[in-house]
Amino acid sequence: MTKRELPKHVYKQRNGLYFQKRGWPSRKFISEFGTPEFWKEYSDILSGDLDHVRVISRNFGALIKSYRQSPRYKRLKPRTGLDYDKYLDFFISRMGEANPAAMKRKDVIRLRDVNADKVYFANYSLRVLRVLMEHCVDLGWCETNPAKGVQEIKTQRQEREPWPRELLKAFRDTCPVGTRERLVMELCVGTGQRIGDVLEMRWSDIQDGAFVIRQNKTGKELWLPILPELQVALNAASRHSVFILTNERGTNRWSYRGASQAVRNVRERIGALGYDIHSWRYNAACELVEAGCGDDLVAAVTGQSPAMVLHYTKKVRQKFRAIQAQQKRTEQKQNV
Repeated sequence: MTKRELPKHVYKQRNGLYFQKRGWPSRKFISEFGTPEFWKEYSDILSGDLDHVRVISRNFGALIKSYRQSPRYKRLKPRTGLDYDKYLDFFISRMGEANPAAMKRKDVIRLRDVNADKVYFANYSLRVLRVLMEHCVDLGWCETNPAKGVQEIKTQRQEREPWPRELLKAFRDTCPVGTRERLVMELCVGTGQRIGDVLEMRWSDIQDGAFVIRQNKTGKELWLPILPELQVALNAASRHSVFILTNERGTNRWSYRGASQAVRNVRERIGALGYDIHSWRYNAACELVEAGCGDDLVAAVTGQSPAMVLHYTKKVRQKFRAIQAQQKRTEQKQNV
């Protein structure tokens, strides 16, 4: 198609057609040119039915405002959205008036390296910036994403492991039945769910001796029979709220920050700082493998993919295989 064939304010870019008009944010057309859907989309843009807001300048402040109104942002899980907001606010404070179209790859790398002493912050800010600049491309404010392909800072990551039995026992000895710390631990180990899902559990989720839950991250619905030790902890819990784990006043659910800090206090007392809340999910998966469960049975409890089941249980599997292998060597020598 030629420019003469395109309607007013419509321009062809390398990655599609864009509506571009001075004082208006650019918008990439979703529909194919010439179709009835295209002309309706064009008409809706002109009439303002697509919630177009005039912008004075194309800066990071305006870009972030547009991103927060986009489906891409609204589809984020609540916890992820809160995490993203921290970095979006950081970008506004540092470069709110800067033109995102002028950002180069070297600028992205400089922003990453300035925070190299805080590796987690540097890498997470890079991920959020990558998503934000992709939205910038979609708006037609720039043609390429300068953050795409920029490598994160490599670190020597220590793989998470399940709590050793002696530390789990120490935790139980330190936190008697009836405490929130004991209840959150039994829920995490007993159900094998993420802490975010555990904190959302309600008394109404218990049906016929099992939890019926829907995972926030995957959307999977699971039916999980309650283990005896978890049932003991549930029987001792107060029921001042619809949530099983509540704040100190018993009026709402326990926050992640509050639960994490409470568990950390116990970890400090028993010398378990190398193991965190998420490690309890590893305990659940490994206990299932130790009980002789196959990957499908482990996934039936944890809701994990086959690859994640292998990742969570690879060390305990290696241990079992090594024991079997050495036993076979011993038996073979005895037979000889």
